[in-house]
Amino acid sequence: MSTTSPSQERAVRGGPAIMLRLEGFAALAAACVTYAKLGGSWGWFAALFLVPDLSMLGYLINAKVGATSYNAVHSTLGGLGLAAIGFALGSHAMLLGASIWIAHVGFDRMLGYGLKYASAFGDTHLGHKQWKASAAIDQNGSSDVHRGLAESAPGSRA
Repeated sequence: MSTTSPSQERAVRGGPAIMLRLEGFAALAAACVTYAKLGGSWGWFAALFLVPDLSMLGYLINAKVGATSYNAVHSTLGGLGLAAIGFALGSHAMLLGASIWIAHVGFDRMLGYGLKYASAFGDTHLGHKQWKASAAIDQNGSSDVHRGLAESAPGSRA
């Protein structure tokens, strides 16, 4: 029986992983430049930057719903689609929103956070990312955030 997670078995490594992180940085930088050129408020940028992470609330239901909701929002397809619609409709607000969305996805990729597998919160296409509460979501999709936080707390014997 293998003790590696799906993300460890299929994770991007080496030069390709570095390229994906650099692509994330490029997306973040391009989105920020676009936002600035559109004259967006940096206060609104900061306030809305983490909104895509609300998709993680799906993990309160189970890991499959969490991974699906997270991936739907953490793909560049959504931000690019919103930008295309905003451009077609001449909607300044949509273009600003798309810039924030793409910046968020780029930021996550730059830090090594990838699209999720349903096996566990930390299992991503870029490898396993440890999060203190990830132990709280098992492979069956059950969640016990309090247990996960307690097990990962400093000085715990987990």
